[in-house]
Amino acid sequence: MVNVQAARKYAGDVRSSPSCDVIAFACLRGIPNGSERIMASMFERFASPGKGNGLRATTAIKSGKLLFSSEPLASCVSTKVAKDVCHRCFVRRETLLRCSQCKMARYCNITCQKQAWADHKKECKCLRSILPRVPTDSVRLAARVIFTLLNLEKSRNEELYSLDEHESHLSCMSEQKKQGLSQLASMLELYIKQEVPEIAPAIKSFLPESCRQPLDLIAKVTCNCFTISDEELQETGVGLYPRPNCVMVFEGTKLHLRAVRDIQTAEELTISYIETLSLTEQRQKQLEEQYHFTCRCQKCDSQDTDTLMQSGEQATWHTFMEALPKLEGLKAASDWRTLLERCTRLLSTEGSDVPDENLFKLRLTDMALDSAIHLGRWEEAIRHGEKTLPVYRRYYPDPHPVHGIQLMRVAKLQHYLERIKDALDTFKQAFEILKITHGIDHNLVAGLLLKMEECQFEMDQ
Repeated sequence: MVNVQAARKYAGDVRSSPSCDVIAFACLRGIPNGSERIMASMFERFASPGKGNGLRATTAIKSGKLLFSSEPLASCVSTKVAKDVCHRCFVRRETLLRCSQCKMARYCNITCQKQAWADHKKECKCLRSILPRVPTDSVRLAARVIFTLLNLEKSRNEELYSLDEHESHLSCMSEQKKQGLSQLASMLELYIKQEVPEIAPAIKSFLPESCRQPLDLIAKVTCNCFTISDEELQETGVGLYPRPNCVMVFEGTKLHLRAVRDIQTAEELTISYIETLSLTEQRQKQLEEQYHFTCRCQKCDSQDTDTLMQSGEQATWHTFMEALPKLEGLKAASDWRTLLERCTRLLSTEGSDVPDENLFKLRLTDMALDSAIHLGRWEEAIRHGEKTLPVYRRYYPDPHPVHGIQLMRVAKLQHYLERIKDALDTFKQAFEILKITHGIDHNLVAGLLLKMEECQFEMDQ
């Protein structure tokens, strides 16, 4: 018999927590003293032809090496998860304290609330001033950048130099997009006028010239922010090559840049801008619209995975593709029962005509896995999870954190269902990946090692 309380606890442990969608303006600051100075000596900045600012190795770098760590210049929790995530430590919790004044910010406890007050004080006043309206994430983030720099006014240094170097891409934007950003800039002025009544003169006093117009600042924020997520489902940064040589992971708001393969002296450091599990046309469109460049990497030029992603009977996988928007809506609404029923029906009636490698079948299988976990239907969950592993290995060549996380999720299911030997083997596969992508000291890897010890102990017994 399955203990209900244990099952609920386990569901929280293996559940594919959606990314916290914490937006962060990850402007590189001036290199500080100590260990970060040592890390920074491994690379240098340079102008990458056709791509803008870049980094390249000044020495040979081994796979798994931590290259850089940095807190963001400013960060804020996305509005869509504002009720579920602590606005101080970015941990997802079922019960959070709410700011009694702005009614938006949430905190784990009084300690987090007090620690956040220095940053939240100005934002709280601005949020109250426009109630019941809520500004967009980019407006809130731009305001936080301004508030942060106001506090740094007396000690301007290299931190602002990096902000100045970020591209706004206004010159290559369509008029329609510029108009949309202009509306956001107007909203920014309205939003912060309680704290910065005359925004233009104030900005001129402490921002570099390229950021002094609200439109310029909004454009820089929208083109240069990163999405921070929880430790298990981080989104990895900036990609120009089929096998980026670095990956970004987060602990709270702190960014860690790690090498995922050996890097030669003078080789450019590369990361992936976007999720690569999509068709070339979709990736190109997203990169063009969000980052304003056309990717010329080998993966995009060769379109080598598009055929595999669209394999199988076209009429059938078109049915899957057309069903995805409604299924994603069910997932966003946490209607797990309906989501599982519809995914299961589609996969059982149509799935045999489409190979597991098909992109749209994989997305349906992942949704079935998530919903089965949320409903505590472990046998269904593990069946879907194990089916995804060979496909993940193919689309996310090791060491890739997404493959490592999927292995860890399936291993937890195997462990819970008392398939101890299978679980230990899968945990070990996950460890070989995550020790490189996250580092041996990361909380996620520390938890993984504990799981491996549990399995070994149970096998010995």
